[in-house]
Amino acid sequence: MKYALLSDIHSNLHALDACLAHAQAQGVERYAILGDLVSYGAFPSEVVARCQTLQYEGAIVLRGNHEELIQTYNINTPNPHPSLGSQTAEWTHGQLSPAQRFWLETLHLTERVDQMFFVHASADAPDRWRYVDDERMASLSLDAACEHPDVRYVFGGHVHQQSLYYRGTGRQLMAFKPTAGVPIPTPKHRQWIATIGSVGQPRDGNPRAMYAVFDSAAAKLTFHRVAYDHRAAARAVREAGLPEYFAQRLETGK
Repeated sequence: MKYALLSDIHSNLHALDACLAHAQAQGVERYAILGDLVSYGAFPSEVVARCQTLQYEGAIVLRGNHEELIQTYNINTPNPHPSLGSQTAEWTHGQLSPAQRFWLETLHLTERVDQMFFVHASADAPDRWRYVDDERMASLSLDAACEHPDVRYVFGGHVHQQSLYYRGTGRQLMAFKPTAGVPIPTPKHRQWIATIGSVGQPRDGNPRAMYAVFDSAAAKLTFHRVAYDHRAAARAVREAGLPEYFAQRLETGK
């Protein structure tokens, strides 16, 4: 089965629709959305509605730290050290219906399907939102997920970068640098952990959206970059009255 792996959409409807269209052209049969549907962008309600429809059709949809943030912000107690996400939390909260906010609360932190383990951040402590951004953190996440003896693949988001690590004959992880559009053989006798990048908030200097396709039958993983109208997405951020920084980030991919 071909899975489309998407994460960190961040209310960017333009990028999400482009990735869904691209995935459909790849012959994807099931979707896995790995959290951070909301914040930063101008279309939280529309993105949530898209993901609800996908879930109804069989998609895996997980909760990320930004789903938690919009539920827990407190307008009456200003945060002396606000994060970037907290700058849009109140606005995003107000754009969502009560039913949508409740749905986001019900989403799981992890899912396991056959030999695959899905998580937003790190499998060793999914509710602590640790970044899997080097070999050490990748090893911790992989070890935790592989406590389930059948697991061979761990897929996550959160770091807004595309990366792949595998474990060979020893315990040390090896990093593999993916090239967009090039299928990577991921044989099942090894253990693999990947971060699939961000659909709606790339941060590597390239504004094109990120997602990946995993072919579980062929044991191949392909990372993709998808061009979309990022200028229109940035314009919508400005028109919504959100901080200028978030519009510039979409335009520059940084």
